[in-house]
Amino acid sequence: MAGCRGSLCCCCRWCCCCGDRETRTPEELTILGETQEEEDEILPRKDYESLDYDRCINDPYLEVLETMDNKKGRKYEAVKWMMVFAIGVCTGLVGLFVDFFARLFTQLKFGVVQASVEECSQKGCLALSLLELLGFNLTFVFFASLLVLIEPVAAGSGIPEIKCYLNGVKVPGIVRLRTLLCKVFGVLFSVAGGLFVGKEGPMIHSGAVVGAGLPQFQSISLRKIQFNFPYFRSDRDKRDFVSAGAAAGVAAAFGAPIGGTLFSLEEGSSFWNQGLTWRVLFCSMSATFTLNFFRSGIQFGSWGSFQLPGLLNFGEFKCSDSDKKCHLWTAMDLGFFIAMGVIGGLLGATFNCLNKRLAKYRMRNVHPKPKLVRVLESLLVSLVTTVVVFVASMLLGECRQVTSAAQVGNDSIPLQVTSEDVNSSIKTFFCPNETYNDMATLFFNPQESAILQLFHQDSTFSPVTLALFFILYFSLACWTYGISVPSGLFVPSLLCGAAFGRLVANVLKSYIGLGHIYSGTFALIGAAAFLGGVVRMTISLTVILIESTNEITYGLPLMITLMVAKWTGDFFNKGIYDIHVGLRGVPLLEWETEVEMDKLRASDIMEPNLTYVYPHTRIQSLVSILRTTVHHAFPVVTENRGNEREFMKGNQLISNNIKFKKSSILTRAGEQRRRSQSMKSYPSSELRNMCDEHVTSEEPGEKEDLLQQMLERRYTPYPNLYPDQSPSEDWTMEERFRPLTFHGLVLRSQLVTLLVRGVCYSESQSSASQPRLSYAEMAEDYPRYPDIHDLDLTLLNPRMIVDVTPYMNPAPFTVSPNTHVSQVFTLFRTMGLRHLPVVNAVGEIVGVITRHNLTHEFLQARLRQHYQTL
Repeated sequence: MAGCRGSLCCCCRWCCCCGDRETRTPEELTILGETQEEEDEILPRKDYESLDYDRCINDPYLEVLETMDNKKGRKYEAVKWMMVFAIGVCTGLVGLFVDFFARLFTQLKFGVVQASVEECSQKGCLALSLLELLGFNLTFVFFASLLVLIEPVAAGSGIPEIKCYLNGVKVPGIVRLRTLLCKVFGVLFSVAGGLFVGKEGPMIHSGAVVGAGLPQFQSISLRKIQFNFPYFRSDRDKRDFVSAGAAAGVAAAFGAPIGGTLFSLEEGSSFWNQGLTWRVLFCSMSATFTLNFFRSGIQFGSWGSFQLPGLLNFGEFKCSDSDKKCHLWTAMDLGFFIAMGVIGGLLGATFNCLNKRLAKYRMRNVHPKPKLVRVLESLLVSLVTTVVVFVASMLLGECRQVTSAAQVGNDSIPLQVTSEDVNSSIKTFFCPNETYNDMATLFFNPQESAILQLFHQDSTFSPVTLALFFILYFSLACWTYGISVPSGLFVPSLLCGAAFGRLVANVLKSYIGLGHIYSGTFALIGAAAFLGGVVRMTISLTVILIESTNEITYGLPLMITLMVAKWTGDFFNKGIYDIHVGLRGVPLLEWETEVEMDKLRASDIMEPNLTYVYPHTRIQSLVSILRTTVHHAFPVVTENRGNEREFMKGNQLISNNIKFKKSSILTRAGEQRRRSQSMKSYPSSELRNMCDEHVTSEEPGEKEDLLQQMLERRYTPYPNLYPDQSPSEDWTMEERFRPLTFHGLVLRSQLVTLLVRGVCYSESQSSASQPRLSYAEMAEDYPRYPDIHDLDLTLLNPRMIVDVTPYMNPAPFTVSPNTHVSQVFTLFRTMGLRHLPVVNAVGEIVGVITRHNLTHEFLQARLRQHYQTL
């Protein structure tokens, strides 16, 4: 199969559904990459397209190379550097916008509600305060849900979708301007609405959208605004900018440019080089310092001071000067950190398991219903969260003594992380002077302030309060992630884990008597353990946390904790992002295949049912192929050695090219596999002689051209040419599977462009008379090429001929039928391929491998078939 579409008609149940899934045989389901495992029986399957990261080195591209010199090359590189700088600056400004208005709305909400609580605590009208809080939260969440209805892919954190994009999968609408606007405003309202979500994950998505759109200088949402910017008109260039944008998003969120670079490398990109590393790091630095410059200037009035590096600042970890026994951590503490890593991995696996079940429930019962139901679900989550926060803050907290001499207030949010600022955000609801309500301090504050409380508050939190807070927060955060609002998971996971770590520190201090323990360190390790158990990141997350704490001595305990948490969690399930990728049915390619997959060869996994074109093909045939198939690339072939010699001389080879579609999938699949295996021992000439022995005579009437008959109907120059009947059993083996000499690969987008621009010649002319298109003209419609079904081609003569050889890729990557799967997988993933032709020793194409043929599920199905045939 020459296209990326493996499971063609299994769409989401609420959109469309094939009625013949149940009638397919198990072998057909296997060929199509569909399995009938019990775990996935209710999951929707969407037909995703692949991105083409491989260069198409055709004649127009070679013409560009001929005009390229060192001066133009340096100019091209300089434009790249300017683009990544602009992406970093824009991403930083997006983060500034989200942070400013989220902080503004949060301060407004808590200021009004807090004043009401203080007043009503004496008058006995706390119900009115609860209604005020509900009014704020439900209004904000309602706006966030409406924005997701406008652009559904704006829901969630966006990290799974960006991970898929960098892996080579095109997720529709994921990097559009409308998605960016809905994401930015949506996460602003989600955070202000009191949901247990963070804005750091959506910042990564926002940075990726900026990286994808800014170098294009055009948008489908702003069609009338276009600039003549000829650079970066390919998936390959866009991938590099998306990598830089995603890294800039991490850098802006955490003030961690190095961590952002590693995140883009570890979690996303399948292709990397040294030049890309420098550009991504430069982009991350630009985003960090842009955000730092403006935040510091706006909040402190000291422009250029660079005091706030990211949206989330962990502050400085240091022991109190009065506590001489205190140490940030000691070698003895490593044992506790390992144990916390194990527990964090278990808690993360539990979180992921519960969230997966909730996601499946939503797919069954929420998503198929009208969109208003999704809004109602979001409002229900907001209602329950608000009531729990209010009731827990009023009733479940304990009054704890404030150890610092700083003045206690109720209405301010810390800007700098000092002891005074930490104490300024504590809440004294129903507590006497010099004491504070520990539960209200955690619940009735922005999440970032609660994290700082757990990291740096010298006063103690009650173990009962920490346990209740952890249970409530864990449950509500798990329920919240996946509803139809933009939502991140980093901050909720950090806060939940910090409560767990602080609880461990309290137990060790109070019940075991370990006086040297610094509670802030255990809170940080607990946050890392839980976050690592949920997302299963190691290298990048370690560096992000080190940069956020600005404390290099935490490197070893953080790395050990994250590794142990990942290993423990991986024993039970995948990370949360990989789970949601799997639930969407995205054909994501892992870093490498399992060892046992090397029992398979390329001939075992390839798609043998080929749709091909000839070097010189009539317009009627091209239109027929494009309108009756969904493939995105077509092999350019000739049928025999005589034709190949003529092709090499530049002569015209014309065919109506219709019989290839007349064979059934399974028959051709089996025969083509046998043929590819026979190529190991039979030369092409011997195989053709074997086929000639079985040639049977045909009736003269059967040779009549079906295509010509249909074209004689003047009322429709381009009818649907897919035959209605199965092939005749009298067809010879050579008619079914004639040897096809492979000459190159031509893309659907290239064929459509040729038809739109009328690139063809008449039968009485030479192919040299065909108009030639430049590289800029071929890429002008990128990334949204016209759909063949939307084009009016009535002005074209269907008997005209198109010479595709100047525009095909004459030297794509190919593999032998005997190539082991691990080699195929490595080549496909590292080179960012979309189609990988399988060509035998004599240059004949016997199949094509696409992304769907390399997914874990498809390979497992093929391996089971392999064992059955042994």
